[in-house]
Amino acid sequence: MQILANADSVQIQSKLFRGFGDPARLGILQALRGGPLTVTQIAAATELRQSNTSNHLRCLRECGLFFAEQRGQYAYHRLSDDRVGEL
Repeated sequence: MQILANADSVQIQSKLFRGFGDPARLGILQALRGGPLTVTQIAAATELRQSNTSNHLRCLRECGLFFAEQRGQYAYHRLSDDRVGEL
């Protein structure tokens, strides 16, 4: 019996593993386990430059692992699901 992979499912899994596949992104996800943070706070917590942090956040957003919420002049980033933090 041949089992064919669902292309959509494979694409979603690929994005997920891309998000988890970099130490800097894992550090960002770890920092976000404590609650919503701004880019500046994430950069300080991970010791990454702010520009690097923003680039990694873009990847994580595309992977669906977090989202940003605007509060006044700041965007607060948080995990999209508690299960992301548990992983």
